[in-house]
Amino acid sequence: MQNRDHRHLGILAHSAEGAALSFQTFCREGFARLGPHDHPDVTLDLIPLARSMPYWESGDYHAVRDILRESAERLAAAGADFFICPDNTAHLAFELDGDPYPIPGLHIAEVVADEAAARGHRKVGILGTRFTMEGPVYPGALAARGIDSAAPDAADRATVDTIIFDELVNGVFTDGSRDAYRRVIEHLSAAGCDAVALVCTEIPLLVTPGISPLPTLDSTRLQARAAFEVAINARALPTWRGGPPARP
Repeated sequence: MQNRDHRHLGILAHSAEGAALSFQTFCREGFARLGPHDHPDVTLDLIPLARSMPYWESGDYHAVRDILRESAERLAAAGADFFICPDNTAHLAFELDGDPYPIPGLHIAEVVADEAAARGHRKVGILGTRFTMEGPVYPGALAARGIDSAAPDAADRATVDTIIFDELVNGVFTDGSRDAYRRVIEHLSAAGCDAVALVCTEIPLLVTPGISPLPTLDSTRLQARAAFEVAINARALPTWRGGPPARP
């Protein structure tokens, strides 16, 4: 039976590799802090990314939001108390106005921006899909905390995005792509960034802190560990149910 002192986490997945890392991080946090084999209840739901990609490409983010809502409804039906989505790009759709989601969610960009502020960073590079690098989610979350941000230039954005969709989401991780990302991060450092946010949830599987020219903000693991804190009642249950998040 579920420990009623714990909350049931729903992982609203959008791509397989990032969701797997999020699930694994959450469970391992339990093993480390609660004891062998133990963690709060967790349910993962994943509608194939192929169903959403045509809408991403056409810019119909409301259609993506509706697909993600299906997962949220299934998680609620499974008994989840709250959800996380280990996909940064998906938050472009989540933030649109629309019917509230059936359970509250822990917004990934808010978690990353809080960590950037706690570490004292002043300018953060944004590394993710082209949708995320060119979108408002991270600049808005960081700016609300007095932190500047920068995206790679057009050529570097194309490199990063191609590697994500041709390789990373398919579980392909190569030394050549790792070197390419290192060069992109070097360019962000030269542009004055003092940290880089790895805000495609698969990127931390390719770029580790030891090889990055800048300190990293690993969105996948930061969100999963924040979710663990919520699940054990060490952090308040989130209240955001989609739409523009309330920001400080």
